[in-house]
Amino acid sequence: MTDPKPLSLRVPEPGCRPGGVPDFSDFVVPMAGETRRPEIDTAPEDMRDMAFSIVRVLNRHGEAMGPWAGRLTPDELREGLRHMITLRVFDERMTNAQRQGKTSFYMQHLGEEAVSCAFRMALEQGDMNFPTYRQAGLLIAGGYPLVDMMNQIYSNSADPLKGRQLPIMYSARDHGFFTISGNLGTQYIQAVGWAMASAIAGDTRIAAGWIGDGATAEGDFHSAMVFASTYNAPVILNIVNNQWAISTFQGMARGAAVTFAERGHGFGIPAIRVDGNDYLAVHAVASWAAERARSGHGPTLIEHVTYRAGGHSTSDDPAAYRSKNESAAWPLGDPIERLKAHLIAIGEWSDERHTQGTAEIADRVRSAQREAEAKGTLIDGSHPSPRSMFDDVYAEMPQHLVQQRQEGGY
Repeated sequence: MTDPKPLSLRVPEPGCRPGGVPDFSDFVVPMAGETRRPEIDTAPEDMRDMAFSIVRVLNRHGEAMGPWAGRLTPDELREGLRHMITLRVFDERMTNAQRQGKTSFYMQHLGEEAVSCAFRMALEQGDMNFPTYRQAGLLIAGGYPLVDMMNQIYSNSADPLKGRQLPIMYSARDHGFFTISGNLGTQYIQAVGWAMASAIAGDTRIAAGWIGDGATAEGDFHSAMVFASTYNAPVILNIVNNQWAISTFQGMARGAAVTFAERGHGFGIPAIRVDGNDYLAVHAVASWAAERARSGHGPTLIEHVTYRAGGHSTSDDPAAYRSKNESAAWPLGDPIERLKAHLIAIGEWSDERHTQGTAEIADRVRSAQREAEAKGTLIDGSHPSPRSMFDDVYAEMPQHLVQQRQEGGY
């Protein structure tokens, strides 16, 4: 009798580490336009294939292909391009502001602009997003003032949240943007609960929950999926698979599964993968899921396949755990350049107009920054008064807190 072999574990490793050559050869990219578009009332078991393909509309020549194309006008496409450029310029300005000590922390969206900007344009007034810290495009595409976003980042005297949140943890109920929580996974259970409440009230508003690939390993993900499936909640559940959960590559949270989207199958929830760097594809899939939810056909799980081209935050150095060339090697390209190429291909844009438009947007962002900094930054100017510490907490402030505030001179 031979001795049994010792047990062992499988430890997933990314395709490339620092100093290596990026390799995406195992990443299958379907042809643009080849993925079918099911009817909105299609049963989950009849669209299982959608969790293994990728909905793509734009091909390498900037042409819109297939059944998901043709749903946006040139004016809407130009608006989407402006939203993405605004988000990128905003990111650049605020990242520089953090380096200058004007704020303590910032998180950018480089390479992921299409996900939140396109998704927002598929929603209606009154719908509610439960976002993470990398969906500021929902605010920009929804018309939220840039200066108010900056006031929050600087925690100055005009901060809408009165200095009570970390920088970039926005909250804007009137713009369908629930308060950001740094505890990831909570967004799903909150979104499902909100959607259930909307249905119970006989309303027409739907909810959208957001998490990254790493947060799919949280228990809240599974709890939310159970409730969404059981009660047929009118909710869209978004997984932004940007390949990295801080320094952990997506293969750790994905487990032995092929895609994140396929997790929907075990809960009886229809799931779709979409090219997250294709503005047209994201908008088309989001519109499909929104119509499905609003028509009473329940939840949809969407995996946005994209790439976090920048660091996790201003406190992160991605060169410590991935190749410096990995971003450039990402096969789905840059969302801004792809939409720009499409508009040029259909005769609705040009390099000259793009340069001019980008400059105008940069001027607008700089103007908002000057206005915000006049109200104060982390290192200069005024900040929310300690007097407001207990405002918006109690309907009627307890007497002992009134006394403490008075003793503090406020």
